[in-house]
Amino acid sequence: MAGEMHKDLGVVGSWWQAMMKNAAANKTSDPNYFATRPELLQTEANLELFVVGNGDDVYSHICPAIEQAQQEVILITCFWARSSSLDMLRESLRALSEQVMAKRRSKVRVFIGFSSLSALQKLFHTRSVAGSIYSGSAWTTKLSLPGPEELPGLDIQVKSVFVLPFSVMHPKFVIIDRKLVLLPSCNVSWESWFEGCIALSGPIVKQFVTFWQTFWARTSSNDGNPDDVSFDISDQTKAVVCTRRADTQPGAAYSIVALSHLPPCYAIFLPSPHHAWPRFSFPWQKHRPPPSTPLNTFVLELFESASSTIYIQTPNVTSLPVLSSILRMLRRGVDVHILTSEKLMILEQLVTAGTTTSRCIRKLIKLYKRSNSISVHSDEERLPVRIGKLKVEYYESKGCSQQDGEPVQTHLKLTIVDEEWTILGSGNLDRASWYTSQELGVAFKSRELAKNVHHLVTRQMEGRTKIAFDSAFS
Repeated sequence: MAGEMHKDLGVVGSWWQAMMKNAAANKTSDPNYFATRPELLQTEANLELFVVGNGDDVYSHICPAIEQAQQEVILITCFWARSSSLDMLRESLRALSEQVMAKRRSKVRVFIGFSSLSALQKLFHTRSVAGSIYSGSAWTTKLSLPGPEELPGLDIQVKSVFVLPFSVMHPKFVIIDRKLVLLPSCNVSWESWFEGCIALSGPIVKQFVTFWQTFWARTSSNDGNPDDVSFDISDQTKAVVCTRRADTQPGAAYSIVALSHLPPCYAIFLPSPHHAWPRFSFPWQKHRPPPSTPLNTFVLELFESASSTIYIQTPNVTSLPVLSSILRMLRRGVDVHILTSEKLMILEQLVTAGTTTSRCIRKLIKLYKRSNSISVHSDEERLPVRIGKLKVEYYESKGCSQQDGEPVQTHLKLTIVDEEWTILGSGNLDRASWYTSQELGVAFKSRELAKNVHHLVTRQMEGRTKIAFDSAFS
């Protein structure tokens, strides 16, 4: 599948052409193995399950998978903080080490990568993408992990990568034995936010391994061919079962849907390398285009190809290219439903975007109303122009307390287009994700997946939103 493009998938062809047009620019990125051969990012995914809830709910599924590892655990996250999810991870590493020692197995390799620990850590972090390696003595004092003497059954490496001024490495994923991938929206952190996680197996796992080897482990040349082939995916046994920890209490928004009965689906692996230059422009200037990364390019091409509906759930919306594309879709008659957070990380938005989500949403609504007015009063001799419906909601937690695990904000990154394409991953629709941060997403072409995910999320959002605007009632 990776050798040629799917000619019947119009948006994929448009994406490939746009990627080839910008191949020279992408060659300067890190990683860049896809720059001249974007078709390598095509793959197939076996769908296992999709879970929503708070971060603890997600890690209550990730940690049991870690404990089942036979050879290797790779855990990449952005923010790392003392939290109940870190407590679970610490217990699972201890349990895995004890199993290895009890059965006298070879040590399990564990790689932990993150970007942000504290403001001070980022301020004095090396600018090199080779990152900083944490010695065993720092695991306990700085990271709240067990020391090497407590984990004799594990061969652990811990690394952080951050590039000043704004380039956090924002992806979050877990690879177990190179046969199971978990793609959560949450960090190893304390926030009680609404999150999601999809579990995957099959050929798509190799895409995650290649990305990790090329950027995080630095054990692969930038042609996408890994140098580290100590064991191969094809040699692995069946993927581990992604069950929930029995000793954890589900949060108020927790829910899960099994997907393993669905057929394997076509997917595109969508990395988005970091860029140190933020491409800021003055208020009176036209906004500069975002870097033409695989993720950015595919999202824009998918929006432009949309024919009926788009559902977006994202923590923030401050990316002007995204807002412009949404407005064009509405003018073409595409119905757009946005669910976001009204007051999430306000200071970060102001620093990285010079604006806020609520301000951008107000501007979008204003421009939409103006477009609707022009459509209504257009030349009567012309064919009637149908403007798409716009619905914008802000996340609002239910009345339960945080002790009940009620999410206070939405942090899920989800886009569903025409009830056929589903994009999940780390990328927000804010300026930071589009211009400076490293991101990672996967686009799935499956009506069954879109239906299952949309239904589950919609059900869990009942009673957790407030209307900011609905053109159906305006």
